[in-house]
Formats: sequence, C-alpha cells, structure tokens
Amino acid sequence: MRTALYPGTFDPITLGHVDIMRRAARLCDRLVIGVAINRDKGPLFTLDERVAMIEAQSTALTADIGTEIVVHPFENLLIDCARDVGAGLIVRGLRAVADFEYEYQMVGMNRALDASIETVFLMAEARHQAIASKLVKEIARLGGDVTKFVTPDVRAALEQRFGPAHP
Repeated sequence: MRTALYPGTFDPITLGHVDIMRRAARLCDRLVIGVAINRDKGPLFTLDERVAMIEAQSTALTADIGTEIVVHPFENLLIDCARDVGAGLIVRGLRAVADFEYEYQMVGMNRALDASIETVFLMAEARHQAIASKLVKEIARLGGDVTKFVTPDVRAALEQRFGPAHP
C-alpha cells in the first residue's frame, strides 16, 4: 500500500488545500493529512476544529476518488510523523517561488534525516495560487467575503469568529 503524507497547519483549510488533497489522493492508496499542532503559530481554530474541517473534506473526497484519507494530528518532526504513519511520500503544495525556497530547504533536511522518504511538490491550480490561510483569515477579520477561497462550512466558521462579510 502506497501511503502519502500531506502535512500542514490548515488554519483554516482552503480550497487550495482541498485541490492538493484531491490531486495527492490520486497518487497513493492512502493519504494521511498531517495536522500540525504548532503552538508557535497561535492558530485561530483549535486542533479539534481544524481536524473536523479536514475530515468533512476528506469524507467527500474519499467518496469521490476512493482513496482512503485519514486525518492525523502531529507535534513531532515531519519526518518522524511520516515514519509513524508509514508514509514513503510527503506531499507539499507550492503556490509561488517563495514557497519553493522554504520547501527546498525542508526537503534537504528531511532527506538528511531519512533518505527513504521522498517529497513531491504539487503546484496549486492557477485559480488557487493566491490563496493562503493567513490571508483568508485577514480578509474575514476585516469583513471581506472569503467565499472564493474556502468551503461554505469554513466560511461559516470564520463568520462565527469575525462576523459576516460586509456587503
């Protein structure tokens, strides 16, 4: 069984994340969505809320694609998480050149820690390249409409935190 790990903070999950999940699920038999606890980032949503948002998406994707998708919170090194879940592949999404520079360094470190685990990069679809969770939260906080960037459930969760979008 080919297991892939798609890690991130997913605070919140965006349509860009869902796009990468969908495409990654076609590359493996089992896709693990690693939800980084990462207390240093000070997430807007709790771990349980982020896991629930991702599980809602993964259920729909599993029904559509057939690949088993599992949500797995983690707080250790990414390479250790990959070993814990039996992943031979780490999937990372790229939006821009700035993402690549950071990811390139991460791949080098991960290969030094365990050369048997490969990393693949999936470019975000053009319509999703500008989407970043940080920007989505900022738009929602300032009363903007995030409908184009997140699912209706995530939009509702953001509106619970910040109030509805201004017309």
